[in-house]
Amino acid sequence: MVNAFKKFIFSLCCCLLTLNLFACRDVSLNTVTTDGIDPSPNPTSPYEYHRIHSRDGIGKFYLGREIAKIMGHTEMMWLERPSRQTQERPNQAIEALDLQPTDTVADIGAGTGYFSFRIAARIPEGTVFAVDIQPEMVDVLEFLKTENQVKNLEPILGTPKDPQLPEGSIDLALMVDAYHEFEYPQELMEHLFQALKPGGRVVLLEYRRENPLIPIKTLHKMTQQQAKREMAAVGLTWRETLNDLPNQHFMVFERPKQPI
Repeated sequence: MVNAFKKFIFSLCCCLLTLNLFACRDVSLNTVTTDGIDPSPNPTSPYEYHRIHSRDGIGKFYLGREIAKIMGHTEMMWLERPSRQTQERPNQAIEALDLQPTDTVADIGAGTGYFSFRIAARIPEGTVFAVDIQPEMVDVLEFLKTENQVKNLEPILGTPKDPQLPEGSIDLALMVDAYHEFEYPQELMEHLFQALKPGGRVVLLEYRRENPLIPIKTLHKMTQQQAKREMAAVGLTWRETLNDLPNQHFMVFERPKQPI
C-alpha cells in the first residue's frame, strides 16, 4: 500500500513537472524571442525590452543603449553635493554655453535647479524653463524660486515623453547628467526639437563612458558616439564637443536653420 502510494505521488509529480515545462515553454515562445528580447507591444517602436539586463537599468534599450534607472527625488541632495563644484565645474560649464542676456533656456531634468538658478543669474533679461517630471522636484524649484526671489525662472512639470514647452520658444536646451535616464528619449527629443528655434542648440553634459576610471555607474555615462547617434535620429546636427571639463563630455548639437 505504501509503495503504491509512493508510485502515485511520483507519477503525479512527474505529470505536474511536465505540464509546468510545457507552460513555461509556451510563455517563452509567445513573449520573448530566442535571444531573450521581449517584443515591443508596438511593432514600430524604436525600443527593445530585455529580460536580462543591468541592475542599474530598466531593461529598455534605445539604439543599442540600455536606459538607466531614474534618480528619484529622495536622492535630491546628491545633486547639491559640495564635491560637484570640482567634479563638474558648473560655472565653467555655464560660461561655455555662450549665453546671451535675452536667451530663453530650457534645463531638462532640472532636479533641484543646480544649473537652472545659476543660468538665470547670467541672463537677467532672458528666461529659464526648469523642467522636471517629478512633482517633488518641481515643488523644490518653486520653493527656491520664491525663497530667492528669482523672477526669470519658470518651473515646469513635464512628462516622460514631452517637456511641455511651446513650439519654437527656446534658444538652448541643456541636459546635465540627465538624458541617459529618459524613459522615452526619442519622443522627448522630438518634442524638444520642435521647441527649439531654428538654429537653436542642445547641449548634453554626460560623464564619459569611454573612461572606465570615472567612478560613475556605467549606465549613467555615455559615449560621444552613442550621443551623436541618438541626436541624429531626431534631426539634430552635431556641432562640437568641448573637452575642458574633467569628467564629462560637453556636446553641442543644433536644430538646422533650414528644414532638411
